[in-house]
Amino acid sequence: MSELKEVITDSASLSRDDIPSLHQQDNVLLRKLGYKSEFKREFSLLETISFSMSILAVSCGITTGYSYPLLSGGHFAMVWGWFIPCIFITCVAASMAELASSMPTSAGLYYFSAKMASKERSALASWITGWSNITGQVTLICSVNFSCTELLTTTIALGTDGRVVLGPAATFGILMAIHLSQSILSSTGTRILARMTVVTLVLILATTFGAIISLLVCAGDQRVSSKDAWTKFENNTGWSNNVWAFILAFTSPMWSLTGYDSAAHIAEETAGAARAAPIAILVGVIATEILGWLYYIAASYATASVPDIMQSKLALPLGQVFLNVLGKKGALTLFCSLTFFCGCSQAVDASRVIFAFSRDNALPGSRWWKRINHTTQTPVNAVWFAVTLSAICGTLVFSTTAFNSLASASVIGLYISYVTPIYCRVTWGKNKLQPGPFNLGWWSFPIGWIGIVWVAFMVVMMLFPSTQTANVQTMNYSVVIVMAVFIFAAGSWVFSARHWFTGPIPNIDVQSVSSSYSEKSDDREK
Repeated sequence: MSELKEVITDSASLSRDDIPSLHQQDNVLLRKLGYKSEFKREFSLLETISFSMSILAVSCGITTGYSYPLLSGGHFAMVWGWFIPCIFITCVAASMAELASSMPTSAGLYYFSAKMASKERSALASWITGWSNITGQVTLICSVNFSCTELLTTTIALGTDGRVVLGPAATFGILMAIHLSQSILSSTGTRILARMTVVTLVLILATTFGAIISLLVCAGDQRVSSKDAWTKFENNTGWSNNVWAFILAFTSPMWSLTGYDSAAHIAEETAGAARAAPIAILVGVIATEILGWLYYIAASYATASVPDIMQSKLALPLGQVFLNVLGKKGALTLFCSLTFFCGCSQAVDASRVIFAFSRDNALPGSRWWKRINHTTQTPVNAVWFAVTLSAICGTLVFSTTAFNSLASASVIGLYISYVTPIYCRVTWGKNKLQPGPFNLGWWSFPIGWIGIVWVAFMVVMMLFPSTQTANVQTMNYSVVIVMAVFIFAAGSWVFSARHWFTGPIPNIDVQSVSSSYSEKSDDREK
């Protein structure tokens, strides 16, 4: 009864004529999680779904990720190298959606870890999750923007019939220009960002369906038989084991299907976040999986010769497929770059993670990154900080091998941050979760464990080079990037943070009366 009175008191203190009832409920729940409302809730359910799907960006992900299955099994890997991982990725997404529904805050994953872990492990779990997520977020901005750069350079090469092939210096210049323009656009107000995501989603869907239909219809005599499209296996990796070569094709869906935690990170800007966030996560992931599979099936039918496509001088091999099937004009029409807007959305997502982590004083310079701009009511400082870090990573563009390792590093960082709170949930947090509007019930535990085992396997896989006889040029340097961050974060924890970092810090004056988790500290859970 006293709890009910406190909730009513909180509602009254937040009641304003210009705040809709739904927003008041969101703000009350946020206060129960320990935070005051600092953003405008401008994202509707549709716009939250659009935000999630604009980061997943299926048309861009397939266009840039096509080279992985091309090498790792050809036609067979295009079809099944996408389909199989999607089953397990859905398990990770479902587990994340359950947590986001229960605890809708921009702190997201590291908050989930803190509240699901035992009391003695709470701070460490939060620290690991936060740093892993920021590593993945920043490197993902850079890898997405590099993909955008490759799309532009490929388009230029197509338009000039191969006469103009830009070198590393020009590529770096384009990459920096993309970063700068995204910083400006991502610093705008929430209303503009919300509307932009809907436009981006429409364009992504239009180009995806356009590409699928065009590849299937216009391939003509170049279209391979159904038997070849679905079953022909060609190992071009250099690995003698065909099974392992095929597994390497999983890099494409693992990279494409990242960033769906974005719906959780904009929860404080979303109306009805406890319901909208999990829906956006699941709809974004499942829709991208289905469309991506259809895209790869179409690409498999349209790839007349895997060896010929591999010999293409274009930066992105799928550009050669479009050129062969649609001709120069058709390829230029469909082979367009929407990755720019995907990068914008990713920059927004990363900035919200940095803002939330800084709000809990977990980053160097936190007092700068947690500031909200009074004009836009968004964390502009955090936006520029995230994009600046990404631009620094962009210097690796002068070494193609080192830069390609960013894709693996982003996947490793993000998926470690995805499964850490899930692991805490299925171990120490079995009885802690207060279910939100979306919950898995009894299925939460088997689905969670499937996701954990899958990610553990994928993290190991993502560290391997693409060929068995690796050298300086073909080595996968993602381990260097990941270990550098790990050593820094681990060293900071051992020598400093463990003495002062306690996990999420409430920034409200009134003590929360309840939360979406149960503060049980039974010795069995510790």
